[in-house]
Amino acid sequence: MRRIVAWAIAGCISTWAGADETIALPALTADQIIENNVAARGGLEAWRKIQTMIWVGHIDSSHAPAPSMPFVLEMKRPDKTRFEIKAQGQASVRIYDGSNGWKLRSTSSGKPELKQYSAEELSFAHDGPGIDGPLMDHRAKGIAVTLGGVDVIEGHKAYRLNLRLNSGNIHHVWIDPHTFLDIKYDREFRNSFGQSITASVFFHNYQPIEGLQIPLTIESGKGTGASADKLVIEKVLLNTPLEDNVFVKPNVLQQRKLVLHPAAQPQVSGQVIQPASLMAPEQPELAFSSRAEE
Repeated sequence: MRRIVAWAIAGCISTWAGADETIALPALTADQIIENNVAARGGLEAWRKIQTMIWVGHIDSSHAPAPSMPFVLEMKRPDKTRFEIKAQGQASVRIYDGSNGWKLRSTSSGKPELKQYSAEELSFAHDGPGIDGPLMDHRAKGIAVTLGGVDVIEGHKAYRLNLRLNSGNIHHVWIDPHTFLDIKYDREFRNSFGQSITASVFFHNYQPIEGLQIPLTIESGKGTGASADKLVIEKVLLNTPLEDNVFVKPNVLQQRKLVLHPAAQPQVSGQVIQPASLMAPEQPELAFSSRAEE
């Protein structure tokens, strides 16, 4: 169960391959690609208005105890997150308040187990893309972006942007040359064993959600020889009030149930997902985040 949670927030190692295309791409600069990407996703001002997001959905994975596991992910600017998941009657929670992180999980004894994030998990969470992703307002976030070249992703050419974060870590984003939407995101980090790991996720099925272009499916594990894992978003709530106490250290005696914040119930606006993510590493896991709790 503990490995499932980090899965949803960090990502399995994956590789890419595909047949090249014969059509040459326009020679754009990194700034031009980012400008087109921001416009394609709905525009900077529209994203700046989003202060909170709640995702409700399920995880499909052949590597988990249950083939489909419900989850709720709550996010609040600038970088607060709370992720809850259930499988086989057990719940796990991961919380990051912008500085500290905690992991709460059910145990066979019936007493919940609470752990603090490791140094690796804190570093991974700190480098997370947040609500709007790394390219939106990237200079204000202290992210330097350069054009790395053109690669083939799932059989199609895409621009590769290299991102250097304030932490010094390197991330990569691949942009579709026709839609200018994100199609793949890589994060490099070190796990608790000191090993260098790359977490990769793929974005599919973009749909307009209140003027914002959002991918409804996130996949990881492609190219590893195993079946891909999917994070599927069924509902999204935008700017639903979320109190800061949602993101504090959990009280093991008052563990929250896997349900939406009551104030959010009537405001369901569609299906949504955002790169994410995603959130905290420890060991190779299922998909979209990276490593799970040991």
